[in-house]
Amino acid sequence: MEIPAAPTTDHARLIEENDLGGRNLTGKAHLTIAGVALLWSLYQLWIASPFPFWFDFLILNDTLQRSIHLAFALALAFLTFPATARSRKDGIPTLDIVLCLIAVATCFYTVVNYESVVLRSGGARTQLEFVVAFAGLGLLLEATRRALGLPMVIIGLVFIGYAFLGPHMPEIISHRGLSLNRFTEHMWLSTEGVFGLPLGVSSGFIFLYVLFGSLLDKAGAGNYFIQLSFGLLGHLRGGPAKAAVISSALTGMISGSAIANVVTTGTFTIPLMKRVGFSPEKAGAIEVSSSINGQIMPPIMGAAAFLMAEFVGISYFEVITHAFIPAFISYFGLYCIVHIEALKGRMAVLERAVTYSGTQRLMRSILTITLLSGVGFGLYLLFEAIGAVFGDNALIVTVLLLAGLYIGLIWVSRRYPEIEVDDPEAPLLKVPAALPIFLAGLSYILPIGVLVWCLMIERFSPALSVSWAILSIFVLLLTQKPLLALAHRRPVGAALWQSGAEDLVSGLIVGARNMTGVAVAMAAAGIIVGVVSATGLGLLMTEIIQTLSGGSFFLMMLLTAGMCVVLGMGLPTTANYIVVAAIMANPFVTLAAEHGIDVPPIAVHLFVFYFGLLSGTTPPVAIDAFAGAAVARSDPLRTSLIAFVYGLRTAILPFIFVLNPALLLIGVESAWHLGLVVGSSIVAMVVFAAGTQGYFFARSRLWESAVLVVVAILLLRPAAILDAVQPPFEREPAKMLLQLADGLEGQTDVRLIAEGENLSGATISKTVVLTLSGEGGQSAEDVLFDSAGLGIEPAGDALLVTDLAFDGQAQKGGLDYDWKILALERSVDRINPNWLLLPLLAIIAMIIALQRGRVARRTEDV
Repeated sequence: MEIPAAPTTDHARLIEENDLGGRNLTGKAHLTIAGVALLWSLYQLWIASPFPFWFDFLILNDTLQRSIHLAFALALAFLTFPATARSRKDGIPTLDIVLCLIAVATCFYTVVNYESVVLRSGGARTQLEFVVAFAGLGLLLEATRRALGLPMVIIGLVFIGYAFLGPHMPEIISHRGLSLNRFTEHMWLSTEGVFGLPLGVSSGFIFLYVLFGSLLDKAGAGNYFIQLSFGLLGHLRGGPAKAAVISSALTGMISGSAIANVVTTGTFTIPLMKRVGFSPEKAGAIEVSSSINGQIMPPIMGAAAFLMAEFVGISYFEVITHAFIPAFISYFGLYCIVHIEALKGRMAVLERAVTYSGTQRLMRSILTITLLSGVGFGLYLLFEAIGAVFGDNALIVTVLLLAGLYIGLIWVSRRYPEIEVDDPEAPLLKVPAALPIFLAGLSYILPIGVLVWCLMIERFSPALSVSWAILSIFVLLLTQKPLLALAHRRPVGAALWQSGAEDLVSGLIVGARNMTGVAVAMAAAGIIVGVVSATGLGLLMTEIIQTLSGGSFFLMMLLTAGMCVVLGMGLPTTANYIVVAAIMANPFVTLAAEHGIDVPPIAVHLFVFYFGLLSGTTPPVAIDAFAGAAVARSDPLRTSLIAFVYGLRTAILPFIFVLNPALLLIGVESAWHLGLVVGSSIVAMVVFAAGTQGYFFARSRLWESAVLVVVAILLLRPAAILDAVQPPFEREPAKMLLQLADGLEGQTDVRLIAEGENLSGATISKTVVLTLSGEGGQSAEDVLFDSAGLGIEPAGDALLVTDLAFDGQAQKGGLDYDWKILALERSVDRINPNWLLLPLLAIIAMIIALQRGRVARRTEDV
């Protein structure tokens, strides 16, 4: 069947405004910007390589690297982003050139005067340094306004005001205030503020990964992923929308921005969805949800994975390992939502270009998976053998082997039609066969394979891994067209080599221009991080949330989630994560510990990251949803509301993995346990999608939808049912602590219920978990102080805290002098909560039976 084309929209303009700035320049102005962008990319590649040490040229420390990195970003921000929507876009005003030069000068002040800046650290700053710092901050905020809009600027100004007005703030958030001298040094002349960790990660990791994605897209991988996804899923009901989910996952994994993903992949996927029956609002909402989920999908996670590794203090490999299952489950939930929407709308099923029987499809799938798995395992063994046999020469042999593999993949592709760029406005007749598309573009997977191999197998650093991947794309871009022409027996002329070189240069330029907004956002986020570290705001947030939550851990999680959504509104992925993590992560960990809940730090950081991203679909500042609405030509508010509902499946996951870290592969005891966690989570996502969409095997009644949502949540944490019936702990008198510790041999965990005054003089209670250890024969007092740093004495029915070891368990847990330990909690032997999955599955089966019965009765009536 033929489906009419959707109305067109100015997609190129949307991409230009969202990714590259709004100016459409020609002539010398265009060449100037291209030159600056190209120089920036070459500079970043230089400092990431070993060349500075080989040639003893341009060896820079972290501070100087960050300063030059920001100088390039500010220069491009003022040259490419107009001051206002009405500003001229066919040229660069003189004022913008002046602002560009001043901004670059403020960044290079530290580069030129590095020794004197360091020597005066902690002392009085000069008047010139005050001028440089405040001019730099002002221009940074102006560049942020142009590139990102007002939300980030407003947040930055609020934090700057808070730094100076601390003594005049309400008591609960007051502080001494920063002097002009300290503020200047902290924010601009040290690595605590603008030039701190966020900008360091931007310079060291994020730029290279954004460049990797840009070069890969320039080679044609983005179009390849979209067409492959459509070939795999386009024949299903609602196939184009399902293809959008998969293609956005593939491109979003290596993208640094949800909004960039929306306006790039959305230009192809949204028209396809509209042409098979999705309303413009739903098509836009599906693309937005897919793109946001792309930011939580390893290996890149919108570049937040690298920041998370730095903040949490674990390896990058551990971050992406913990993040994978929740991301996969969330994507699967969106896939289910799309399927349900297609069923509800009775959408047409597109015909395949080539049809196979069910048995043929199964056998082809098994053969393909087996072949790919065998090739992957064979390559693993081969590379391991090369390392063992060739030793120091293994790198040369590996490069030669990869070159041979690349030529072989090009040679395989000659049997299939070359992949052309799809026209999203053309009539849609049949779904192309997936296998020819897959085999025709195997060379696009090679750079991704290099990246994943270096990260996951060799465990190289993220920077070194992506450097090798970028090098492989260089080769791909330069040689792809001539080799394809040779494989297809076409003439190979100088024009093909020149075209490849032009694609390479264009990719370097576009990568740098794509990075402009990200780098500016990271620098602006450094203001927030700097103020938090200088004023102790993180500690104050702990008290604020504790006061508002009234001692309820669940309410505390809701408040944290809400504040993350508000703080993340209008911010790109990386800046979003930095802001919410800097303000909310540590208070979350502290408050969880006070409730006796040991939450892994990675779970907390993923919690705040997820909710920060969900701000992209939350009105009134739903920037991701509004971008999707612009592509879909739909109502922005309705699009954002639908995307918000679709995002609820992602919103429940953080609550679950905080309380059940097994979803993050933490505390998984066996393969059986892992299978149970993953299986129940997948079923939960299917049921949750059915409950929120009001459709399972038939249109659901209201009570059925409500039951399905509750069952889905309980499937993700079955222990919640058991907790309501039988609490996991029972209380014992405080003095039992002395009996437990007396003569203790070995190690045991104890939970203490304590009460005392906080810094504000209010009486609060908290749960403290201590790990006690003894060698047998020691007194209770010795065991408590030696292992937990706690000194106590009886005080009626309670125990009074009389001594605390500095940095001991008790002090870290929040106990203080003169606090009272009121009770001791011990674990209760209970049945395994996983047994409760059986009645939950029975409830699901009952609802399925009811709905199938209704469908059968309707069929009989007809």
